[in-house]
Amino acid sequence: MPPAQSDTITVHFDGRKCIHARRCVLGLPAVFRPGTKGGWIFPDQAQAEEIARVIDACPSGALTYERKDGGLAETLPKVNVMRPWEDGPNELRGDIRIDGQDPRKRALLCRCGQSQNMPFCDNSHQDANFAATAALATADDKLAELDARDGPLTIKPTKNGPLMVSGNLEIIAGSGRPVATGTKFFLCRCGHSKNKPYCDGSHTKAGFEAE
Repeated sequence: MPPAQSDTITVHFDGRKCIHARRCVLGLPAVFRPGTKGGWIFPDQAQAEEIARVIDACPSGALTYERKDGGLAETLPKVNVMRPWEDGPNELRGDIRIDGQDPRKRALLCRCGQSQNMPFCDNSHQDANFAATAALATADDKLAELDARDGPLTIKPTKNGPLMVSGNLEIIAGSGRPVATGTKFFLCRCGHSKNKPYCDGSHTKAGFEAE
């Protein structure tokens, strides 16, 4: 859809990334009105700062914005973080680089193995009745002190295998509790690992296929 504009902000929406988490609809219902004929985003119904902060909360990156009032644009997180959703995807925030994609600050990555939009979540976990906890166990031996906590975070899907994540990363439980830190992780995306969110080689036995 074309950008929605007011005098102070331009809002972009990429429906291919959206999984209907509804952070926008619940945050500013006067601005984000799904189902409205002719367009569903009305940025003239709130201050640019309010809209920007609600969009910053969009986990998939489907919503982005450009300020026209000289206000603060979305900034890179000071800590690259991955947080799993209960029975759902892995949420990443940071300086995210994925081959063939524009750099982004927010992404939801499939971990059920069923997405038709790999490596991103498309809500297939719901129909698949995927089960995976967000209450990850803390691995004390993996809580290394990093020289830096930000910087480029490269996501590389391995053919028929896990996502290789390279760069400074802190993995946290759904509650925010630290679980692990490091500079290289292999994340399960087939849905069969017994050690989620990490790959344990189960994709081979399961016959998982994905570029």
